[in-house]
Amino acid sequence: MNAHQSVASPRSAVPRLVVPRTVVLVGLMGAGKTSIGRRLAARLHLPFRDADNEIETAAGRTIEEIFEQFGEAEFRAGERRVIGRLLQDNPPHILATGGGAYMDPETRALIRSHGISVWLRAELDVLLARTSRRSNRPLLKQGNPREILGRLIDLRYPVYAEADITVDSIDAPPEETVERVLKALDSYPGVTLAGGG
Repeated sequence: MNAHQSVASPRSAVPRLVVPRTVVLVGLMGAGKTSIGRRLAARLHLPFRDADNEIETAAGRTIEEIFEQFGEAEFRAGERRVIGRLLQDNPPHILATGGGAYMDPETRALIRSHGISVWLRAELDVLLARTSRRSNRPLLKQGNPREILGRLIDLRYPVYAEADITVDSIDAPPEETVERVLKALDSYPGVTLAGGG
C-alpha cells in the first residue's frame, strides 16, 4: 500500500531546480524552442517568453511583415534590442529565441553575459518534418526547404555549438527532450535545488 502511494505521484517527490539566470533556448526553426520552452517553464515554475512574439508586439507587425518591409538587417537589430531588454529587465525565465538570433555576435554576447544558453540540436529530417506543419517561415519560402535547412545547419551549427549546454531534440514526445534539458541544467554551475539543496 505504501509502495503504491509513493509511485502515484513521482514528480511531486522530485526537487525543483532553481536557475540563477534566464535559460535561453537557441537552435534552428523546428528544433522545438517554443514547445520545449513552455514545458520547461512549467516544470521550473518560471515565466515563458518567446522573443519572436515580443518582437512582433514591439513592432506592431508580424515577423514576416518585418522581413518583407524592412529586410533581415533591420529585423536582427530589433531582435537584439528585444532580447537585451528581456535578459536584463526580467527575473530568471525561459526565453525561446528565433533561429537566427544566436548568430548575431552582439546578441550572442548578451546571452553569454546574462543567460544560460541551451542549444536544442536536431537532425535535418526532424526539422523538415516539424517545419512543414507551419507556413509562417519566411526563410523556407525562398526555395527548397530541405536544401535551405541543410545550408542553415552547415552555417549555424558551428556557432550554436558555442552554447553553454547542448541537448538533442529528438523525434519523440517533447517531454523527453524536456527531461534531457533538466538533467543537463542539474549539473550546470550555479543551478541549485529549491530549499537550498
